[in-house]
Amino acid sequence: MSKKLHVYLNSEHVGELEQNKHGQMTFRYIPEWLNSSLAFPISCSLPMREETFTEKECRPFFAGILPEDTARKLIAKNLGISANNDFSMLEKIGGECAGAITFLDESEKLNKTINQYEALNDQTLVELLQKLTYQPLLAGQKNVRLSMAGVQDKLPVHVKNGKFSIPLGSSPSTHILKPINIHFSGLHYNEAFCMTLASACGFLTADAEIKSISGIEFLLIERYDRYLNDGKIVRLHQEDFCQATAIVPERKYQSEGGPSFKNCFALLRHSSVVPVVDLERLIEAVIFNVLVGNCDAHGKNFSLVYGQHGITLAPLYDLVCTTYYKSLTTKMAMKVGKEYDVNKIKLGHFEVLAEQIGFSKAAIRNYVNATTEKVLSVLAEVPITNQIEADIAEIIKYRCERFKANIL
Repeated sequence: MSKKLHVYLNSEHVGELEQNKHGQMTFRYIPEWLNSSLAFPISCSLPMREETFTEKECRPFFAGILPEDTARKLIAKNLGISANNDFSMLEKIGGECAGAITFLDESEKLNKTINQYEALNDQTLVELLQKLTYQPLLAGQKNVRLSMAGVQDKLPVHVKNGKFSIPLGSSPSTHILKPINIHFSGLHYNEAFCMTLASACGFLTADAEIKSISGIEFLLIERYDRYLNDGKIVRLHQEDFCQATAIVPERKYQSEGGPSFKNCFALLRHSSVVPVVDLERLIEAVIFNVLVGNCDAHGKNFSLVYGQHGITLAPLYDLVCTTYYKSLTTKMAMKVGKEYDVNKIKLGHFEVLAEQIGFSKAAIRNYVNATTEKVLSVLAEVPITNQIEADIAEIIKYRCERFKANIL
């Protein structure tokens, strides 16, 4: 017997996701959306058409909405479903997702006017932070249907006037909460510092800050895919580069078939309404990641935002100095030119990259020089509050000075 989920963009019913009796998933846009003057595709990889999309065509986008790795397995165990069943997981936790997508059973109606939240006091918030390690996204808790891609523990939350609450059903969140990572010491400090540094350099970056409740720290990130309109939270649609290029999340690294920088720049040239601006932003982000030693900048860590005037490159997020952790690889998620090792990348590799992405060598040299100087000059101004941040700052300073010496 087949099952269906209604797919919504904000409050608009746009399509149907179906799983047949053999477990295969398909997607189609409904005629009402195809004929609407407001219509646009939910993904660059799912263009507007009457024909049904096969599982091979639609799975990269829909699987890309879901958590990955250990979090996904734990959620499946808590919900009593298969970890490999994308449809069942979207059915269970697809109420509040990245972008403007919401999934509802075909028998349900979307509540377009009332949002519901469960308030959290300090004690319940601390308990929640501790619970996330074995109950990711609070999956299985009554009326909670939250989904976030990635492998880190995280939770969409609603924050108003400093008060935290959990979105219920399909109610929108405003922030993403990341608890202390038990596997990588100081990861929340690391990410907050790198995000602050990127923002101080003038790069459009999601707002992130360290917060503490009853002595328990966490990273709080303001969602760039949510905004307030007359006091009402509005979802802004988005998708990551893997979704946009039809790459399933388990192949997000270039060496495993994931997007390359050539693919990423081609995507922006084809999709962005301001390609000149966004191409510059992306090349600066690539250089910044090399300078800070972020080897985990894969296709799911870059996104497109669907704004009022069209598609643009999303603010930067998930910026981390991964080279701070000696156990992690120095192999980058996407190679620069022909080089994967972040410690071996030099100006010549960026010149090879320039040919691949349609930049001149002179332009790429200017971007490399300017970005290196910018990071070095701004680095001294970013506040350092603990030894971990101090150590990361020293790593970044060393990397920038070594790279600058090799340029000259």
